[in-house]
Amino acid sequence: MSAQNQKASGVIGAIAGMLGLSALAGVLVTVMVTPALAVTGMAASNTIGIFEGLPEYIRINEQTQRNAIYAANSNNPDDGYTQIATVFAENREEVEWDAVSQYIKDATLAGEDRRFYDHGGVDMQSIIRAGLGNLTSGGIESGASTLTMQLVKNIFITEALKADTIEERDALIAQAQEQSLERKLKEAKLAIGLEKEYTKDEILLAYLNIAGFGGNTYGIQAASQQYFGIPASDVTIAQAASLVAIVQQPGARSLGSPDNYEANQARRDVILRSMGAEGFITDAEMREALNTPVDENFVTPTAPRNGCIAAGNYAKQFCDYIVKNVKNFESLGETEQERLDNWKLGGYDVYTTMNLQLQVVTQDRLRGVVPTTSTILDIGSVATSVEAKTGRILTMAQNRPFDDSLEGAANPNVTAINYATDREYGGSSGFQTGSTYKIFGLVAWLQEGRGLNEIVDASRFELNQAAFLDTCDDGGGPWGGKWEFKNSGGGGGTAMSVFNATVNSVNSAYASIGEQLDQCAIRGAAESLGVHRADGNPLQTNPSAILGTNEIAPLTMASAFAAIGNGGIYCEPIAVDRFVDRDGNELEGQQPDCRRAITAEVAAAAAAPMASVITGGTATRSRIGDGVPIIGKTGSTDSYNQTWMVGTTTEVATAVWVGNVTGRVSMLRYPSGSALRHEIFRPVMAAANAVYGGAAFPAPPARLQTGSGVQMPDLAGQTQEQAKALLEGLGFRFEVGGQVDSALPEGVVAGANYAPGTLLARGMTVKVTISRGNLINLPSVVGLDIDTAISTLNDAGFTNLGEVCAEIPPEEEGGDPELDGIVTQQSPSGGSKVKYETGISLTVARLDCS
Repeated sequence: MSAQNQKASGVIGAIAGMLGLSALAGVLVTVMVTPALAVTGMAASNTIGIFEGLPEYIRINEQTQRNAIYAANSNNPDDGYTQIATVFAENREEVEWDAVSQYIKDATLAGEDRRFYDHGGVDMQSIIRAGLGNLTSGGIESGASTLTMQLVKNIFITEALKADTIEERDALIAQAQEQSLERKLKEAKLAIGLEKEYTKDEILLAYLNIAGFGGNTYGIQAASQQYFGIPASDVTIAQAASLVAIVQQPGARSLGSPDNYEANQARRDVILRSMGAEGFITDAEMREALNTPVDENFVTPTAPRNGCIAAGNYAKQFCDYIVKNVKNFESLGETEQERLDNWKLGGYDVYTTMNLQLQVVTQDRLRGVVPTTSTILDIGSVATSVEAKTGRILTMAQNRPFDDSLEGAANPNVTAINYATDREYGGSSGFQTGSTYKIFGLVAWLQEGRGLNEIVDASRFELNQAAFLDTCDDGGGPWGGKWEFKNSGGGGGTAMSVFNATVNSVNSAYASIGEQLDQCAIRGAAESLGVHRADGNPLQTNPSAILGTNEIAPLTMASAFAAIGNGGIYCEPIAVDRFVDRDGNELEGQQPDCRRAITAEVAAAAAAPMASVITGGTATRSRIGDGVPIIGKTGSTDSYNQTWMVGTTTEVATAVWVGNVTGRVSMLRYPSGSALRHEIFRPVMAAANAVYGGAAFPAPPARLQTGSGVQMPDLAGQTQEQAKALLEGLGFRFEVGGQVDSALPEGVVAGANYAPGTLLARGMTVKVTISRGNLINLPSVVGLDIDTAISTLNDAGFTNLGEVCAEIPPEEEGGDPELDGIVTQQSPSGGSKVKYETGISLTVARLDCS
């Protein structure tokens, strides 16, 4: 006898129609629960009141289903997508009637409710049998639950699983399962209501889709796949009966453990014999199924691939990033809570922005260069790329695979933290960015109309922090005290253009740049490009921040540099292109959220030295040479415990970080530690360039090359007061650097630390030197006889004289005897500005020097 598509009918349906639910309640109380009334003292009239106070029926709601996450196979939509993960609150895949084997339907009827198609939700014959049993026991030992009543209970259990807390969930489940008069009456009435609203086939299918099959496995399709590796449409008779055997006692009969095989087979065989008795299967089919033991050869366990821990090897961290961003996916609901609830209900196909082709290259290269662990340091690494014009995240790779299990917590080769993103979306607090942050100081410099060719002071390695302007009130200030720093490699100089300071990443020069800017303006420039701390706190504005002391996520840095590559237009990073819901409806994904962050002129000016960083600066090891223009910046912390390479074309930006997850061990202690970032960046960007290409960057405008710089005037001969007034009028600071020997009058300016004509940045300190007035013009005595020469020098005040003899060659060798006694050379030379006490050497020609 097969299941039939019909409305509720039968004995109870007729009784309900004639007598009403109150009369039915009286029947139920009399035959099923009277013994309980005697024990509890509850009056029958109270019981009927409870019965009548319930709603007529509950709805068969949508059940939770799996969410599938996909990545694009390439940047070409025609290449399709690959599923990278399955995420669900409950392991369930809801199926339609025709996707369930008839064997399963028949086994369910035979094992759970043989009169299902004959009663109206409550089976009177079963109630009478249960009542007799209850009279004997003096309590509610049997509730005569029909499939419809079981469905009611499972609906309550399923709703309980959606509770916000474990405590609330457990309490609701216990309430749904308690052996009480009130619950039995509730199930009975709501079952009758279900039978009035739904067909028998709809109720049976709902039961099969909702029933628990052990652990986190719900629904017949997930159970068939998990225990036999096949869909519910393809099971055998023995498999169907074994699956149905689970539902009464999932903990004891689940096929997830060999310990349960014996109990499962015992119940399965009862169901098989009932199927034979009902005529669902032949005697031969029954005997064959009974002769099939429930053992390791019968069961084909297939672990459900739930969660990001089971995602594809190339997408675990990205999967976790998607899941943690569900609250932001506006297509899933109006509010954050609604989106989370809908995601938990499931059934979504999520088509992400990841380019799997590029991700494979990135992940393989990164893990080929950086191991998961090291005996030298707690090493970590990330490479992440974004599309400059949209913000679409193309790759997200790191050296340690994702594992958020308890076992993973003890495994140093895996991590539950996504190093690429913020704490809120991955658990990381970010990493100090080092000199990559200088670019935001450069942007702030350019935004003030300053120029790339302006000269700044690179000679100082100790500054007073109190001299730095900071108008932010939440950046950590006010600042004060001594700030000491150094340049990588110890280099420096007295003067350097902002362009060259960027190309060579000179800390002392950038400290000078920061000294002339509002620290809050530097933060504002960074924030305009989407930069924020990974821990959610405000960006710090301490003077050393321009050298990269804030902890920032690699994804944030990639997106910021992408904006410079995109002509100053910043796009928020996005991860989903589109959704498809459980009904096949396509929903909008995250649309590009782009805005003008900095002017196109400032972006072009910033890009100019960033291009030279790669062609001839600190990032030459990241140079690709494929003809695609690229700009970038290196970064490392003072202790070299963090290293960065961030770069972008006009199409794709990539940030690479290699360093200490915890601790401050120098990367220089690790083999090729300073080069690892380049060894990752170069092939990753080469692969991106081959697919996405890139255009030339515009030339920086002339006004942002010269900026507001002023040519240094010639101060020689001016009084200190004159020089001070002139310099301060031009926007410089005046400082006396000491006295020097000079031919100029004593007390006037002899010179300065910058040559006349230098394009000097306003605000720079010019140190002048003051003449001692102690240098005079040295007469030339070459060609004079020695006596006349000495007399001439003595008359001029020079007495510290010395003579050197130079013998005249014979005449036959070209010698000239007329030169005897003539001065042929002097040192210092005539016309030099020297002190009176300066020693003067005279070379005299002689016929004989012996």
